[in-house]
Amino acid sequence: MTSPEWWRHAVTYQVYVRSFADHTGDGIGDLEGITDRLPHLRDLGVDALWITPFYTSPQKDHGYDVADYTDVDPLFGTLADADALTTRAHELGLKVIVDLVPNHTSSAHTWFQQALEAGAGSPERARYLFRDGRGTEGVEPPNNWQSVFGGPAWTRVADGQWYLHLFDSTQPDLDWRHPEVGDMFEDVLRFWLDRGVDGFRIDVAHGLVKEESLRDQVVPEGEALGSGAPTGESMVERTLRDEPMWDQPEVHDVYRRWRRVLEEYDGDRMLVAEAWTQTPESMARFVRPDEMHQAFNFSWLLAPWSATSFADVITGTLEAVAPVGASPTWVLSNHDVVRHPTRYGGGAVGLARARAATLTMLALPGSSYLYQGEELGLEQVDVAEENRSDPSWFRTGEVGRDGCRVPIPWSGDASPYGFGPSGQPWIPQPDDWGPLTVAAQTGDPGSTLEFYRAALAARRTFATTAGDDVELLDAGDDLLVVRRGPVTAVLNCGAETVPLPEGEVLVASGPLEGGLPPDTAVWLQ
Repeated sequence: MTSPEWWRHAVTYQVYVRSFADHTGDGIGDLEGITDRLPHLRDLGVDALWITPFYTSPQKDHGYDVADYTDVDPLFGTLADADALTTRAHELGLKVIVDLVPNHTSSAHTWFQQALEAGAGSPERARYLFRDGRGTEGVEPPNNWQSVFGGPAWTRVADGQWYLHLFDSTQPDLDWRHPEVGDMFEDVLRFWLDRGVDGFRIDVAHGLVKEESLRDQVVPEGEALGSGAPTGESMVERTLRDEPMWDQPEVHDVYRRWRRVLEEYDGDRMLVAEAWTQTPESMARFVRPDEMHQAFNFSWLLAPWSATSFADVITGTLEAVAPVGASPTWVLSNHDVVRHPTRYGGGAVGLARARAATLTMLALPGSSYLYQGEELGLEQVDVAEENRSDPSWFRTGEVGRDGCRVPIPWSGDASPYGFGPSGQPWIPQPDDWGPLTVAAQTGDPGSTLEFYRAALAARRTFATTAGDDVELLDAGDDLLVVRRGPVTAVLNCGAETVPLPEGEVLVASGPLEGGLPPDTAVWLQ
């Protein structure tokens, strides 16, 4: 049973559409493929699935460049397929969260095409952030902002004006001070709510409104210009930066409006923000009672392998959300970051740490977000240059996000591992994935898949009843001991086996040999 507000303690599984399951056999995942594989999510024990963008798109950024927010790209299926997916998910007891991309459209969107045709000063251009350039004849960008994907955040059009794109040049940023922008997105929300979706994940939720002057970013001497998006350090330790392009106060007016729309619908519809904010306190502002229901807490994802770091994240997160009455969220991987077994060292050590971190995370109050394939123990793949398609790779020459987006293996001992009926997937799969398929791991008590199933089954016995209070017990620098209601989670980040505390073992992330080994976690009741 889920609580009345199902999202408060839900485990949500992220489906990266292209790489989950291919029904048609073209090597690219699709909506029918997701529907085919929904029983896997039911058997895994999750409560909801979040589906990355499947809307009409040129696919320059794999769907995060939207040309039509109220239709399905033929690459992924039809509106009827989307409706069938939602219906089947609900039959299986799963909620459906869809991805909304409101910071920018595709350059193929009708609005942007009209803006290009209409010219400088036109009402059509006012929906985006077009500006005259600086310098002689306006040949320099309007300010010094940089794209998240590398290089300047401005591109010049034929008549000499520039437009802002904080991501790829095919993703022009909207001007959220223009009333037509807000009206359009309210219509989009209603379109999908009327079709039965249970919630929205909001892409770049902190980025919609920019400081009105579009002034230069102030960068301390010796530092390079950057987008402001974190790259690896813990958010609780970040140096505050000047970021006129992110997290402006007016952005919260947008979400207050959206919250009012959702509250017109039954079923506890929800909003979850992807907001790369600089502090836990600024993250908490997105989840005040009249705004979003949740915001991704990237502090857990960014923390190093350290009991004290994890403890700091737990304390900081709970302290931040408590004043606004929000439920915390926890996440270790997604489609934009290196998979956590690889981040934790790779190989057997990385996998052991990944399982231990996951078990610890799942014990905490609030909701957890899983990324497809982590239940199989998949690591980051070193994708060959000729197979890379992340726009950040083309803009910077640095390895992009393709390595966490390789299609997942379902069965068999060779590609496509049951991903589709035939042919190579859009990113080739490694030759050694045979033992990692869903079929190979099912029924194997030592497998990562069965560990996830056991952990999620055990979590259901206390997630909604153990309360939101957490006690961190002092056990030294290498041990994290978290008590929540009847359950105590113990994580050993040290190099030595330690005695196992008293209590009934509910589930462990690995064998308990002579106590609690290094890189292992356990739940005790």
